[in-house]
Amino acid sequence: MLGTRGVPAHYGGFETCVEEVGARLAARGHDVVVYCRSTAPKAQRPKRHRGMRLVYLPAIRRRSLETLSHSAISVAHLMLHGADVAFFYNSANAAFLPLARLRRIPVATHVDGLEWKRAKWSGAGRRYYRVAEQLAVRWSDALIADAQGIADYYTAQFAAPTVGIAYGTATPTPEAVHRISELGLEPGGYHLVVARFEPENHVDTIVDGYVRSGCALPLVVVGSAPYGREYTDRVRRLADGRVRMLGGIWDNELLDGLYAGALTYLHGHSVGGTNPSLLRAMGASTAVIAWDVNFNEEVLGDAGLYFSRPDELARLLEAAESDPEAEALRGLRGAEEAKRYDWNDVAERYEALAKELPARRAAGRRMSGRRLEAAPR
Repeated sequence: MLGTRGVPAHYGGFETCVEEVGARLAARGHDVVVYCRSTAPKAQRPKRHRGMRLVYLPAIRRRSLETLSHSAISVAHLMLHGADVAFFYNSANAAFLPLARLRRIPVATHVDGLEWKRAKWSGAGRRYYRVAEQLAVRWSDALIADAQGIADYYTAQFAAPTVGIAYGTATPTPEAVHRISELGLEPGGYHLVVARFEPENHVDTIVDGYVRSGCALPLVVVGSAPYGREYTDRVRRLADGRVRMLGGIWDNELLDGLYAGALTYLHGHSVGGTNPSLLRAMGASTAVIAWDVNFNEEVLGDAGLYFSRPDELARLLEAAESDPEAEALRGLRGAEEAKRYDWNDVAERYEALAKELPARRAAGRRMSGRRLEAAPR
């Protein structure tokens, strides 16, 4: 499993998926190897984690090069050591797929969201991601889509079939909820947002909308920017004294408690597929107010409320504080929706696909990778 920062998962959806799926496959008796970036001190690099074997390799610490440089070195290691099958995460890594095929390793690529739409990429970065999508279609033995919107995109753009495998979720323990007292918080006594500080996650819009509201409960903001300070500075300028900026939290139990203890969880992600942070809030029975986009609506359904402007969010937050019982009921509806997303089922689907990949590879059928229509605006 390669193309991510590795495990233990501290960062994003791909890493969470690798950890939860890889651990379950290892428990089923498979030899699971996860490629990790060697950014932590050596003392904090276990050789195994939850049954998975971890391989640490370097990466160039620049936004535009970190993923590709680490993946290039990982693929070189894979070429030397081989594997029965390989799961690549992020279509950006598709440039290395021909090398895996040269080594006769069957490959599935988890293409995730529409990376070229992320504001952090310049014209060259966006063009690369567009080309990478084409390479993923041409050179993968299977494409994994974690949301119907992603599957529809690859059908419309390339007439390419995908294997639908979403993410899973879990219910936090009561002990986790109690831990929010360490932060001076009480259950039902705050609103929460957990996100990387990137424009397409709309943390600035969330903070702006909250500040415009007359809310009495604080807004707790968890997250940081892996590169640069400009966007983080903008978020801080928008905040008032009711906003608590906690930065990144890597203690999973404490983070579980924050999800479970919030009156509302505010989800501003707009370009990815099924989002693990959204599922985590739903699994915690917390009412969700989400950015109005098809990926979020697919997961939440009528258990969610939606916004796309600060003033819309301000009204929804004020309504939530005026009727917390209604929010609690909406959170329970979200928890029912979250039952559709189970990590055991996800792992079984990965296992089934892994068993199919050699036959797909032997069949030798590949898509052209040519686009059928212009990219949607």
